[in-house]
Amino acid sequence: MSTQVFSVSEVKRLLEQGAQLVDVLSEAEFEHDHLPGAINIPLKRLDATTAARLDRDRPVIVYCNDFG
Repeated sequence: MSTQVFSVSEVKRLLEQGAQLVDVLSEAEFEHDHLPGAINIPLKRLDATTAARLDRDRPVIVYCNDFG
């Protein structure tokens, strides 16, 4: 498993190619604001069971938009 930081244009390209977008903020924060098409898996709940919701054949982009 690799970890990288991507530019906005790279993220857009990956999403157009079928990548999955995962927001790891809390459910309340996710309900308040998130990127279109994002899947919410709060970081405190991210484990093998919750990750099983993801398609293992597609790339996953994980983000946290916490400016607080």
